[in-house]
Amino acid sequence: MRKIIAVLLLGTIVWSASAQNVDTRRKIEVYGSAEEEITPDIIYVSISLKEYFKDNKNKVTIDELEKQLASAVKKAGIKTEDFTINNISSYNYVDPKEKKDPGFLASKQYSIKVANLNAINEILANVDAKGIQSTNIASYDHSQINEIKNQLRIKAVNNAKEKATVIAQALGDSLGDALEVSDNNTDAGSPQPIFKTMAMRADAVPEQSLAIDFKKIKINYQFRVVFELK
Repeated sequence: MRKIIAVLLLGTIVWSASAQNVDTRRKIEVYGSAEEEITPDIIYVSISLKEYFKDNKNKVTIDELEKQLASAVKKAGIKTEDFTINNISSYNYVDPKEKKDPGFLASKQYSIKVANLNAINEILANVDAKGIQSTNIASYDHSQINEIKNQLRIKAVNNAKEKATVIAQALGDSLGDALEVSDNNTDAGSPQPIFKTMAMRADAVPEQSLAIDFKKIKINYQFRVVFELK
């Protein structure tokens, strides 16, 4: 019997201690958000050049085309380190008219880092259009992306605080300290910029051969914040 009473007393003491640890503070939970649209100022454009035959005998070599591209890149003010070769390949060419195999034709893929797409139009205008196989935007970035994201985080938290302050005042209370902050944001799912490219045609006019519509990137952050009410 004494053991049973002791167990009951122990249970009562534990329950009482748990009850004393219950958080009885009055709280308010709000969500704050902030967003901004930015235009990428670092753009990596991929350009592919290919050899071609002027006729059955005379071939425009990849070296000739590469010299044109390198000269155009330098003229556009692109740094040497921002102009690189991505890949080299070759393919067997068969003349559709003569149905003969004059041999392999080489092609090269290059990557050019630019701050805006107008530079690409200028570069392509100085390269033999028939030697340009294709162009496309490989990737993009912004030189101040980390600073922009950090500022948005601050704005999102401040937005939550502003909301909580308004609600607290409406209740006749004052806003206390932040008790909880939840950050479920992930940069992995950041929206992509919308762009469209048109592959180069052999008969295209250089100045009109690259059609690109590059739109802004929208970055959004949201935080859940729990404040104490006083």
